[in-house]
Amino acid sequence: MSKKVIIIAEAGINHNGNIHYAKKLIDVAAKAGADYVKFQFFKVENQVTKYAPKAIYQIKNTKNNKKQYEMLKKCEFRMEQFKILFNYCKKLKIKFLASCFDDESAKNYVKVGGRVFKIPSGEINNLRLLEFIGKKNKEIFLSTGLSNIKEIKNALKILTKNGTSKKKITLLQCTTNYPCDISEANILVIPALSKKFNTKVGFSDHTLTHEGAIAAVALGAKVIEKHITLNKNMSGPDHKASFDPKEFDMYVKSIRKTEKLLGTNQKKPTKNELKNLKPVRKSIVARSFINKGDIFTNKNIIAKRPAGGISPLQINKIIGKKAKKKFNTDEKISI
Repeated sequence: MSKKVIIIAEAGINHNGNIHYAKKLIDVAAKAGADYVKFQFFKVENQVTKYAPKAIYQIKNTKNNKKQYEMLKKCEFRMEQFKILFNYCKKLKIKFLASCFDDESAKNYVKVGGRVFKIPSGEINNLRLLEFIGKKNKEIFLSTGLSNIKEIKNALKILTKNGTSKKKITLLQCTTNYPCDISEANILVIPALSKKFNTKVGFSDHTLTHEGAIAAVALGAKVIEKHITLNKNMSGPDHKASFDPKEFDMYVKSIRKTEKLLGTNQKKPTKNELKNLKPVRKSIVARSFINKGDIFTNKNIIAKRPAGGISPLQINKIIGKKAKKKFNTDEKISI
């Protein structure tokens, strides 16, 4: 593979509204070797009504049936807090990224210093947000959870119509459930989406396994996104579907190993492989003692290891010729 897979550590709202926890999540992402650490940039008043019910997974993971507004309000950061996190990312040399949930939040994200955009699955039909981000002509990660081909096509049309080159857009195969059962991950759609839309494609991984990312990278994913948490037992909707620091570190290592395993699409021997050529390949040798003047036949010559003599491919050219000298058993044949 010519370029390393981009790994996004999704901190999301797993900071629970605590700036200290948010910094700790950046520490986790940077230590593991992620390329980006991503938060969620939203203003609750623009995100949900006060009466919006929680999603089923949110009810299950938080163990209460309170409204989304109340849940998200506790996790909302001000611009000043995001500026602190942005600068902390610079200090640790990891890129800051945020999901933007409305055009006002996207504008504030730009003011903070955001230059790469993540459009979450729920906003794939948010016209004002798509228009604003499209006009910036910056790198975009577009999640496709809950979406069909028609909706993805329409979102791409809006983004490109407003000025973003398709080359700057990466579609993320995503299943909007936290956690996602492996039977619903649908990783085979990655090459299909790439072919259909002629874009880069990645995988927003909500499963609780490493295998999903490995399979996705093997199928051509250019980006992998994974939720992280400081502790799965913390209160909040996404912690249980996230990887803790140790799990995420192993996850990143698995992806990097997969990249090495995949190699390139060129078939040629490696340097280390070539060291084994002589002891593994064969030469034509005497099967038994051959006297000078004897005729070479299949009965008195054979291909045996090591290489270094006449290749077995040439055996038919030797059959029928006279031996110009004596050959002991297993001695390489020469003509």
